[in-house]
Amino acid sequence: MRAQQWRLDAIANNLANVDQDGYKKDIASFKAFPELLLRRMNDDGVYRQPFGSGDAAPIIGKLGTGVELNELFTDFEQGSLKETQGDFDLALDGGGFFSISTPWGERYTRNGSFQLGKEGILETKEGYPVLAEAGPVHLKANNFKIDKEGNIWINQRYADDPAQLVSREGNAWEETVLYGTLKMVDFEKPRYLEKQGASLYRATDVSGPARALGEGERPRVVQGFVEASNVDPVLEMVQMIEVNRAYEANQKVIQSHDSMLNTLISQTARLA
Repeated sequence: MRAQQWRLDAIANNLANVDQDGYKKDIASFKAFPELLLRRMNDDGVYRQPFGSGDAAPIIGKLGTGVELNELFTDFEQGSLKETQGDFDLALDGGGFFSISTPWGERYTRNGSFQLGKEGILETKEGYPVLAEAGPVHLKANNFKIDKEGNIWINQRYADDPAQLVSREGNAWEETVLYGTLKMVDFEKPRYLEKQGASLYRATDVSGPARALGEGERPRVVQGFVEASNVDPVLEMVQMIEVNRAYEANQKVIQSHDSMLNTLISQTARLA
């Protein structure tokens, strides 16, 4: 019953974040406690061989001792891409993470729903700066574009006249300068990253340190899109029903065991 409670908590958290951009679902996995071997005894309840020696009594079966939570890990399966047409919205198509600067150190995210801060810095919705390979990204509205490799291109000719760049087409983008490249990282075992809230992850000893991705290793960056969560609400609802039924079945087993034990004690007391 406790194992089903852990599973239900994971499913409820997934459903609560189904509309969160870049959210990755949690999966609870379990392992069984060691099984016990059942051996046949003599009618008087004595084993055929003295205790501590080789028992020649035949094995008649195994007795399970329940299950426990093994781990609660994150499934980083790719989510679908949603078009927003926002210049500051970015999606990663493939493995990897954006690097974010926070007061607790560098953190990582798949949520590319960014915004332009008051100081002209590309930030998350919580106000944490997005990092390029050289540091925080300083931009102006309507004077930049980001290609599929994560390179940031600035149009200096019309940088102070955003009206010239509304269409983002034609000769306006012929005079561009490479500002920098978004810092994207990956991990040896990303499933062991630890969630820290606000769509951020931090590295752990098991996941290994962040490894910066070089040219040819980076995921495809899509500007004007965000990655949706990889939670399938229909599947999660079906699993929730399964969990409730399993919990009720285990509950009935305990109730039946209590009833049998109560009957046994009552009859023993009557015979005594």
